Amino acid sequence: MAELASEQDRETPRNKQSITEQLKGIESVKVFFTDLNGRLKNLDINPNNVLDVLNHGVGIDGSSIAGLASVDDSDRIMYPVLESLRILEFSNRRVAFFVGKLYNQSGERSECDPRAILEAVLEKAENEFGVRFLVGPEHEFFLLKGDEFSGDMHTDRDGYFGSSPGNEGELVRQKIVDLLGKCGVNYEKTHHEVTPSQHEINLEPGTPLEVADRTLLFTHVTKEIAAEFGMHATFMSKPFNNMNRNAFHIHTSMTDLDGNNLFYDSNAEYHLSTKMRHFIGGILKYARETSIIMASTLNSYKAYIMDREAPIIRGWGLKNRSSMVRIPHAINPKATRLELRCPDATGNVYLQLATLIAMGLKGLEDELECGNPDSGSSYQKTRRKRIYDKSFIPKDIFEALMEAEKSDFLKELLGVSIFNNYLSLKMADWEEHRTHVTPLEHRKYLSI
Repeated sequence: MAELASEQDRETPRNKQSITEQLKGIESVKVFFTDLNGRLKNLDINPNNVLDVLNHGVGIDGSSIAGLASVDDSDRIMYPVLESLRILEFSNRRVAFFVGKLYNQSGERSECDPRAILEAVLEKAENEFGVRFLVGPEHEFFLLKGDEFSGDMHTDRDGYFGSSPGNEGELVRQKIVDLLGKCGVNYEKTHHEVTPSQHEINLEPGTPLEVADRTLLFTHVTKEIAAEFGMHATFMSKPFNNMNRNAFHIHTSMTDLDGNNLFYDSNAEYHLSTKMRHFIGGILKYARETSIIMASTLNSYKAYIMDREAPIIRGWGLKNRSSMVRIPHAINPKATRLELRCPDATGNVYLQLATLIAMGLKGLEDELECGNPDSGSSYQKTRRKRIYDKSFIPKDIFEALMEAEKSDFLKELLGVSIFNNYLSLKMADWEEHRTHVTPLEHRKYLSI
């Protein structure tokens, strides 16, 4: 296990010892990671055994977790990431939170660890392109009365920026940001979203790896705090017909190694640099074949409809919320950034951030043009209706799978193992949906 040992040697014993000191009096130590679908997984560790786990890892059965391993080669070793430690002060207990990294028995990083894909993309960005990134996702979620669909699940009837007396959703949001603040994660803003029972919390921007790890933390905390209030927090993309979805908009800026914003150019049209335009060009070119990463569930594509603030066409625009890539207004040149509006939170955050950055880097490498910005609402563009139209984002998961299956770009980014495992998972979802008879079909066809 030479490679593994060399990486662990970079962590000084003093750091590990200081962590064990911080964990005194902790009732529970949890190590979190994701399966390929992005679903949160965690392992509870006896606080008395933490130092041993930091040094030697802990074995897990990868074959029981979607997309990570086969039954004949199932053993994986998980190591807590030291810098990911957060102490969570819930109402009735103190919990230590770590993010985990997966290794094979040989000591090499597991080829099916989604976190490793993001690590590799960021390393390539810095070493080959001399660039770094800051990202800031918008976390949207519903607070509902339960986790099974029923007649009236809403916990409020407020709308955008709504506030009503006795609305416990505001208390939930405040407690989430208070708890995160106590463990060093600060927020920028929080508010009620457009749809009843829908909320948004924006945390401070950070490096992609920090933000991906923090998203696992945010998801866990949000669900725990909601449960304390007798609510269910869901990140499902579109639970309700004729209402807006939960999105996962990702704000992204690119800097050189000295921290200078590379998306801004005072002499360029709209003050957007050539590098930014090429970066956007990469996103637009590969948007269809990577859609299965950004919108990864059957339900995700129910949100891609007109006039519901979800993009339907591949394009970019200035301050245009109907565009797939939006350039928000920035008073300070350092804040010049893009906002990718097609993802939702049902996907794997490590793969989503890795894919976004890899698309942009490919745009830089090939000097891809992004064309002119969208003018007016892209929802109102007159187009002849066709089943297949490359100017649109895929309309359903089957179309997204067809685009992904033939994508050399996606296969190179993910590697053969994750590419094959991921598409197998999504094809199984589609096949289950394709063969399932729904109440809608009963209503439309039973009378025939």
